[in-house]
Amino acid sequence: MNTTTGQSESRFIEMIFPEQANHYGTLFGGTALNLMGKAAVIAASRMAGRAVVMAASERIDFKIPVKVGQMLELTARVEATGRTSMTVLVEAIAETIGRSDRRLALQGRFVMVSVDENGHPVPVEPGAMMTQA
Repeated sequence: MNTTTGQSESRFIEMIFPEQANHYGTLFGGTALNLMGKAAVIAASRMAGRAVVMAASERIDFKIPVKVGQMLELTARVEATGRTSMTVLVEAIAETIGRSDRRLALQGRFVMVSVDENGHPVPVEPGAMMTQA
């Protein structure tokens, strides 16, 4: 990938509940990857203006544990595009309600591929980015 793009960004907040936790009372790694993947799909879909699929996840860093009851704010940004693919950076900030303790908890990059209705790769059209309301 060699083309830097205008950023397509998505954000959402997830409250961490007990069913999302491991036996230590912190966010289960698989659930964290699921949330990060969703954020990447949204950002890449907006950039491509069409459906995308995940081709790869690059280094995922679990920086601090996210405890049950904390909020997790996920931000995904398209950093670069290739012909049919995009690299999306996802960062997740953990925060305890009522405290000023926002800290980077998770960070990773995902490679997303723009696909047609049959699941075949198609070029990313830079001008196709959906308008955000």
